[in-house]
Amino acid sequence: MRGAMDSMEEREKTIFAQSSRDYLDFRAVAAVVILTLLWGFNYTAIKVSNQGISPIFASTVRSLVASICGVLYCLRNEERLFHKGIMLFHGFMAGLLFGLEFACIYLGLLYTDAARSVVFVYLSPFVVVVGAHFFLKGDRLTFLKSLGLILAFLGVFIVFQGKPSAARPTMLLGDALQIMAAVLWGATTLYIKRFMAQRVHPIHTFLYQLVFSFPVLLAMSLLLEPRWIMKIDLGILLSLFYQSVIVAFASYLVWFKLIHEYLVSRLSAFTFLTPIFGVLFGILFVGEELTRSLVAGLPMVCLGIFFVNWRGRGI
Repeated sequence: MRGAMDSMEEREKTIFAQSSRDYLDFRAVAAVVILTLLWGFNYTAIKVSNQGISPIFASTVRSLVASICGVLYCLRNEERLFHKGIMLFHGFMAGLLFGLEFACIYLGLLYTDAARSVVFVYLSPFVVVVGAHFFLKGDRLTFLKSLGLILAFLGVFIVFQGKPSAARPTMLLGDALQIMAAVLWGATTLYIKRFMAQRVHPIHTFLYQLVFSFPVLLAMSLLLEPRWIMKIDLGILLSLFYQSVIVAFASYLVWFKLIHEYLVSRLSAFTFLTPIFGVLFGILFVGEELTRSLVAGLPMVCLGIFFVNWRGRGI
């Protein structure tokens, strides 16, 4: 047993010591574009599952299924499942923030459109930029980052002002929940960067978020949702499979593998594609309205994300 643990620790040290390529080849670009497409469609998939399953419970199922997949992956590759001591506590905190984030996303999509939701949730990179300036060493605000922040907030303001013609008064509640999800996502990223980065294998960061979010979401569902299942059909089951296995497990696993091989700053620049795909899929598959505010605000948010993730020399 001791020999196996030593082997795992040596593997982690080797991974941390590996250098990242400073350019993206065709394989990396193709992979990250496919990932953003999958993430953009996830908001539409949640809208589908919300038609028959209470939102927090659906998020609970997602975390449970993805956690099982993650545990099986670690066992198959002889990776340790959990750390001890303070790192386990940090893993719990990451899972708590992650669980609250997805509770806000799933609940918010009961009240607002998937197209609007993906725009608001992708305020997260800007939460990270501002938080990193104050809480992380060597990650300061630059001119381009500041420009990106200004563009993004102007874009969100425009989107927030315009509503679809069939909008209900509760849409503002849904929008607010998505913005809260963005704040929680950003807080999770900052917490991981501050307390877990370069100390644990990325697969464990991923696994901790899923495993420890499960009891948080289950408790919230027990407290807030008197009825979990209203109806089950093939579309809802496929939606849950997509959210759990394709997105929460497979896509995140591929993302972490890409992070091992390439600079995360260059990969992150492509996240601006996710809101574009999210808006398109919401319009195409669930019949959401393409409002003037979305047309005007979406490019500003996407350009802001690009500027925030761009690593220019001293800019």
